[in-house]
Amino acid sequence: MIFTFGTPLSYGILRQPLSEAFAIPPLSLSTVFSVMLFTFFIGSGVIGVIAVRLPARGVLLTCAIATGALAPSLYLVDSYLGLVIVFAVLGLALGTVFVLLASIVPRWFDERRGAATGLIFVGNGFGLFVLPPLWQLSLARFGVQRGFLAIMSATTVAFLLVGIICRRPHWASQSTATAGELLAWVGQLIGTRTFQLLFVGMGLAFAWYQLLAAYAIDLFGARGLTEAGASTAFGLIGGFSIISRIGGGYLADRIGSRRAFLGSLICAGIGIALLVAPPIPVVAVSVFLIGLGLGGSATLYVPVLMKVFPPEKDTAVIGVFNVAGGIGSLAMPPLGTASVAYTDGYTVAILLTFVVTVGAFWLIVAGTADSRSL
Repeated sequence: MIFTFGTPLSYGILRQPLSEAFAIPPLSLSTVFSVMLFTFFIGSGVIGVIAVRLPARGVLLTCAIATGALAPSLYLVDSYLGLVIVFAVLGLALGTVFVLLASIVPRWFDERRGAATGLIFVGNGFGLFVLPPLWQLSLARFGVQRGFLAIMSATTVAFLLVGIICRRPHWASQSTATAGELLAWVGQLIGTRTFQLLFVGMGLAFAWYQLLAAYAIDLFGARGLTEAGASTAFGLIGGFSIISRIGGGYLADRIGSRRAFLGSLICAGIGIALLVAPPIPVVAVSVFLIGLGLGGSATLYVPVLMKVFPPEKDTAVIGVFNVAGGIGSLAMPPLGTASVAYTDGYTVAILLTFVVTVGAFWLIVAGTADSRSL
């Protein structure tokens, strides 16, 4: 889990070194990362629907082979199109591993599912903490090609280990639906009001952080931090999210995953609003609150969805809702970059991020309340 979200959401750090190495303008390069996030969420979401009937180990090992093949790829490509293909395949592999782990591991637990989900999602938080500064250090020390090779090689080893050990519990019910029946189920699901509200709401719950990641490092630099300090501050959002990934899971077991999830969005919204203030101590408080909000929202959406939709379709459910995150991801990196470039400031970008967070809160409140009548 460390390598799933950590690399796609480090695109704010990857943008400038890749722009210089391949002579591609940063705004154009941001569309490459949009494609990566699109395949991370949507491509893997589609595979998640299909993989509900496939052996988890086979799918995970295939992803490990794909990341291994991509490791030396930046030595071979020298164009915008080449980068689009590399990062599209990378997003698909990373997202597929995430979907399988996020949907399978909680099935091993019943009474303590919230806590178990929080613990496995600590890997995501740790990845968001260590991968941004690790990417920055690796690219600065080894260059783009060797740095990419090093981190992708480590990713491949991790995914090989996961492919060897991960499987669904033998006692858990598993969908026996055919591919046609699964597609029919998805089609029926799309027609329900509950799904429509939650689909858009969960998409926005992913989108606020994708939007923030597009400009956060530049924002921290404008507040007076060095390049390494800005990368570390951004990584600390993921580091602080570890607290709420663990605590949020235990809290969800006590007060319910819905309340804990919505509380996380409130926390994130307050932290985002505080980014408007330039003093470093206020920025530090903001980073802490955003981290707490990120950890809870990124973890607890799984048990929230599992309570609303059939658990035997675990991978399919998480896969479908990953598509929601992917739709927003096409717009978020360019939108964040452009809102800063064309307004020559960060106020509009921060306001957009806050509005997206509020929209996610409202829609999920409506969707989960509506689901109680099902």
